[in-house]
Amino acid sequence: MDMSVITIPSDHTHDWILNKHYAKRLPSISFAYGLYEGSWLKGVCTYGRPASPFLCRGVCGEENAYRVYELNRVVLIDGMRNAASYLISRTLKMLPGGLIVVSYADTGWGHLGKIYQATNWIYTGITKERTDIGFEDNLHSRHYDKGIDTKAHRKFRTAKHRYVYFTGTKKDKKQLKRLLRYEVQPYPKGDSKRYEAGYQPASQLRLEFSEDE
Repeated sequence: MDMSVITIPSDHTHDWILNKHYAKRLPSISFAYGLYEGSWLKGVCTYGRPASPFLCRGVCGEENAYRVYELNRVVLIDGMRNAASYLISRTLKMLPGGLIVVSYADTGWGHLGKIYQATNWIYTGITKERTDIGFEDNLHSRHYDKGIDTKAHRKFRTAKHRYVYFTGTKKDKKQLKRLLRYEVQPYPKGDSKRYEAGYQPASQLRLEFSEDE
């Protein structure tokens, strides 16, 4: 059966993200897309503004910080091994032109970012291991009162492979690539570890709305 990708309401991704994705946390969502096989939702992909202002300024400079978005979640029904690259490639074409998109492959889960390599992202190296603020309910620190004692909520974060993609026309991409402040590096090689959550989202499985809604 043919697959298709359409824009979906952001709340239609929540069940997938909170229960099937390994992070178990809702990110910032500015653009949400669904992968359909016939009328059945088989996966979701979301993009949003990064939590870190340093990242937004660091990719292509302060003057282009407003362009920076993160591909922050890709979640698929187990066993759809060739669908991730299709979903990502389609959604990148559906995003507004002139955006700077960043995404990460978490080494802690054995990921190399093969789906980003397959969809022609630019590899810019690996981040350092660090600690930052985390909470038991998995909400990001920006959702909490600024007066909270954060010292008791430090969590270890593993190193991540960082990929960058520019949306829009060939001219848009060429102009933005010239502004890239990260060093372009060869793709990392090796085997990626796959995980399967063993959970099938129960909500919004069938296509019951139009793309214009």
